[in-house]
Amino acid sequence: MLQSSLTKQQNGFKITLKTLEDNLLSRLSSASGNFLGDTVLVENLEITKQTAAEIEEKVQESKVTETKINEAREHYRPAATRASLLYFTMNDLHAIHPMYQFSLKAFSIVFQKAIERAAPEESLAARVLNLIDSITFSVFQYTSRGLFECDKLTYTAQVTFQILLMSKEINAVELDFLLRYPAQTRVTSPVDFLSDHSWGGIKALSSMEEFRNLDRDIEGSAKRWKKFVESECPEKEKFPQEWKNKSALQRLCIMRAIRPDRMTYALRDFVEEKLGSKYVVGRSLDFATTFEESGPATPMFFILSPGVDPLKDVEKQGKKLGYTFNNRNLHNVSLGQGQEVVAEQALDLAAKEGHWVILQNIHLVAKWLSSLEKKLEQHGEGSHQDFRVFISAEPAPSPDSHIIPQGILENSIKITNEAPTGMHASLHKALDNFSQDTLEMCTRENEFKSILFALCYFHAVVAERRKFGPQGWNRPYPFNTGDLTISVNVLYNYLEASSKVPYDDLRYLFGEIMYGGHITDDWDRRLCKTYLEEFIKPEMLEGELLLAPGFPLPGNMDYNGYHQYIDDALPPESPYLYGLHPNAEIGFLTQTSEKLFRIMLEMQPRDTSMGEGGVVTREETVKALLEEMLEKLTDEFNIAELMAKVEERTPYVVVAFQECERMNVLTGEIKRSLKELDLGLKGELTMTSDMENLQNALFLDMVPESWIKRAYPSTASLGTWFADLLARIKELEAWTGDFSLPSVVWLAGFFNPQSFLTAIMQSTARKNEWPLDKMTLQCDVTKKSREDFASPPREGAYVHGLFMEGARWDAQTGIITDARLKELTPAMPVIFIKAIPADKQDTRSVYPCPVYKTRHRGPTYVWTFNLKTRENPSKWVLAGVALLLQT
Repeated sequence: MLQSSLTKQQNGFKITLKTLEDNLLSRLSSASGNFLGDTVLVENLEITKQTAAEIEEKVQESKVTETKINEAREHYRPAATRASLLYFTMNDLHAIHPMYQFSLKAFSIVFQKAIERAAPEESLAARVLNLIDSITFSVFQYTSRGLFECDKLTYTAQVTFQILLMSKEINAVELDFLLRYPAQTRVTSPVDFLSDHSWGGIKALSSMEEFRNLDRDIEGSAKRWKKFVESECPEKEKFPQEWKNKSALQRLCIMRAIRPDRMTYALRDFVEEKLGSKYVVGRSLDFATTFEESGPATPMFFILSPGVDPLKDVEKQGKKLGYTFNNRNLHNVSLGQGQEVVAEQALDLAAKEGHWVILQNIHLVAKWLSSLEKKLEQHGEGSHQDFRVFISAEPAPSPDSHIIPQGILENSIKITNEAPTGMHASLHKALDNFSQDTLEMCTRENEFKSILFALCYFHAVVAERRKFGPQGWNRPYPFNTGDLTISVNVLYNYLEASSKVPYDDLRYLFGEIMYGGHITDDWDRRLCKTYLEEFIKPEMLEGELLLAPGFPLPGNMDYNGYHQYIDDALPPESPYLYGLHPNAEIGFLTQTSEKLFRIMLEMQPRDTSMGEGGVVTREETVKALLEEMLEKLTDEFNIAELMAKVEERTPYVVVAFQECERMNVLTGEIKRSLKELDLGLKGELTMTSDMENLQNALFLDMVPESWIKRAYPSTASLGTWFADLLARIKELEAWTGDFSLPSVVWLAGFFNPQSFLTAIMQSTARKNEWPLDKMTLQCDVTKKSREDFASPPREGAYVHGLFMEGARWDAQTGIITDARLKELTPAMPVIFIKAIPADKQDTRSVYPCPVYKTRHRGPTYVWTFNLKTRENPSKWVLAGVALLLQT
């Protein structure tokens, strides 16, 4: 869990916001020529020569001088305050990624250079403003060049909000709403252009004074609001009615409710409005400029990304300054093959002679890293002034496996260098692996070129599809250029050896071995296979193959012609290029913004309340929530009593008992942990780390870890999760009242939905004396909703609570059809599920649709429902169509 604090341990000393501010203040006033200490010193030396009366007079004068010094210093306090705030914001970034480590020593150097860089002014007030601007931008540049692209907006927004909070320019309550989004649950949207979740946010906002009647205005002027909500870039449009006059933060709060998918863009605009456009332009610093900040004690650390070679910049800079391999003053050591001793020798020589050393892939030598840290520290002092070290390493896949020592990271200038993203860049990059010679090497030129270009497109698609999260791939895979180049070699060999193009063999080799070798999930394997079936088939030689809507496979061209074709013919970046619906991008952007706000909420300082504006303290919030939860939780299920009511233990009854037992375990842990925390907050028990973690989770609206372990998979925030838990308990209470099957079963309400679906087969098998292993489930989607059923079917069960992602169900025609724009997970009608013999199953014109518990898909797989379709099932495979039990 992320944790933010306004203190930091450095070299055994505890630094606080105030002490750092005072320290920086002294340096600011001194550097700006307003520190009058020298005068006092000279005068004090003269005092010894004076008479007693004169001494007394001078003491009084020195007191006056000291007062003047302090007054002069105070003029610079706003700049010192800003600098200390920036340091602590930067220092908290390690909680996002362990690579983000920064030292106070390195920060001090950046601070000092920012003072020197600030434009001089005759007016003191203008000078202080220049100092603040220079310090803020210098620290921003220093920090952001070492952050991954996905974290830069988080950092910039956090800096902006902290600056505005400190200057009291924004309301803490409104910021809390933006980050936490405490939407009301169990509400129904009265307008067709807002989801229930969006309306829950609008209702929560409307209860705040500044947003009073927002809900009424949206209902009353639905047409105007609909036009605004459905515009392509609402963050650029004026809000309807008087809401356009609200502050920038208030508009952000409304936008968070009505268009969460546009929040990253809206937040970028907010930063630009408050801090200036230089904080949002995506230009990276020139390497030569960054190099000037390095030194014998300040290595440059490249955080590696796939497909990027940052060391080319080092070689280029070295050539300019006379450091080359031929001159034997540039040493390149690639670690991971027993080269540690060579690396140490190179460092010793370079430190003495003033050479440069490149240490590549230090993440491959975990045991040697502490020795490297000591070696760098040793050579940091007393070495030749031209000595430089350049380090590269891949980031660990998870925080637990992070191994790079803190000392190396803190003292280095960190640089991330990521490859451009998007189909256009990826397709060019895929083609860059080959040349005109490659295109000419096969005797069957036409077939070879067509399949090679299709393979390049396939490679770009499978790599870029990752950005759509689980709807793209259930699990992320490390597809690399080696997969592509080896596939092309295989293609060459097979074409040279065969008289006909062996399409089936090629697809099998590419999809099951080259790329398929990475794939561990069956549904992802199906996706990979489907892409290859669509891209590599006989029609490709007849000029009829579309790789994407509006992008036909090109004919016979030369190498540069293919690159030109990509520039001229490839449509703009959109989910259509991957076979996905535009909603996939909306879903991806929504989840990106939710993650961003979640991280920022966790980064808010813990040891300061959010101040004025009526925000209650952390402890009060937790105490109120804790009491409310304990009050709402009902007694546990009495299993012995329930068993006594049952005459026959049918498969359905067994499922009900299992669910009650698991619910008891979960609610028992919730009550135990909440009561324990209550005693801790009252001071009757010592607070343990578990109790603190629980308190933090409750405050941050997150489901606590100890509850997750005993619960069912869920992506919901704590408020929504707890309301859902109470609904599940209510459903179980109704079912165990007389153990008769509910007329319509809430499939999502089970800990283990598979057990209920298996019970349907078991019941039918017993009744008809059919072998269980020769049975399957048939699902018929009805045209009715839950309320339309008064009793369960004679065989099987009616189920509700499913949602479709990637497409929608057309109830009138009874088939899957294209989703409506912005309708991400439309609800399914009630589904009738019954068991039938497997050999009676009709598999014609159906799409085998996976069912998952949550939108994280992957390990939450439940079952496969065959759904009717008029279109080719491959369309829905590429669109990532699935049924979800929770949205």
